Amino acid sequence: MSTVFIGTSQFAAAVLERLALSERNRPALVITRPDRPAGRGRRLTSPPVAERARELAIAVEQPHSVNDPQARASIDAALDLGHREGSRQSVIVCAFGALIKEPLLSEHELLNVHPSLLPRWRGAAPVERAIMAGDATTGVSIMRLTAGLDSGPVCLTGEEPIRPDDSYGSLAERLQRLAGELLVRALDEDPPFIEQPQEGVTYAEKLGPEDRLLDPSRPAVELERTVRALHPHIGARVAVTDGSLLGVQRARLADVDDLEAEPAAAAPRPLGLYAHDQRLLLACSAGALELLVVQPPGGRAMEAAAYLRGRGLPGRA
Repeated sequence: MSTVFIGTSQFAAAVLERLALSERNRPALVITRPDRPAGRGRRLTSPPVAERARELAIAVEQPHSVNDPQARASIDAALDLGHREGSRQSVIVCAFGALIKEPLLSEHELLNVHPSLLPRWRGAAPVERAIMAGDATTGVSIMRLTAGLDSGPVCLTGEEPIRPDDSYGSLAERLQRLAGELLVRALDEDPPFIEQPQEGVTYAEKLGPEDRLLDPSRPAVELERTVRALHPHIGARVAVTDGSLLGVQRARLADVDDLEAEPAAAAPRPLGLYAHDQRLLLACSAGALELLVVQPPGGRAMEAAAYLRGRGLPGRA
């Protein structure tokens, strides 16, 4: 087997490591994105896949575009280098984060490792969207990459339950292990590809600033899922009365007994952040969310009680 691996993220790095442990499928070349500024110091930082490939002593290239002639020539050369008479040649794509176009799409067999049960959650953020939607299960699909958005035929799938306390971090860790095993099986067993059904298609749109904001006009149960879906890699945020945005790393649904009783004739409970009994609560359209670990702008993560000690917030009588 002769393979080239194309990927970027930490998820892809874990899949690459599993692939490298399979001697007959070990990639001859890894293609990833260029280094980019990261962190407060804006230092140039290599993608996780580049770092993992170097640790595994696999050649790495970081072209401006994988579709450029020079990058395609590097893929051709690497596949030829590892080619044995009668062996299969495959280019594996996993969480690359950039569009792969013709003629590269047609020049090689391209296998895509996608962390969802296709056709549900095609697109950029399938793990996060599955948690946000309250799905009971998700999984991994091994598919042939085509010009459509994750619409190619699938040869293997594996399911993984979504636990009530799963964050992106805990779920992605299990999915990347499943993805690595499925990928090696697909390469070793060469199962047939089956076209995806037309029913049940959903799209996991790229996450934007609006997805991070905990909007109290939504039910608390939805916001609790959002916090878990964005932890620890992106992070949810909530607006504070001074106009700043407070990061939210951990939260839980507040029990009904935690909410103050309201007189029958009282006006509707105002939505938003408030302090109650040394706890930080977000009153929502339905229920309330207790913020457990928060991160002030420019500061470090801290327990909500510590945040409240250093800052006054309105209470609810």
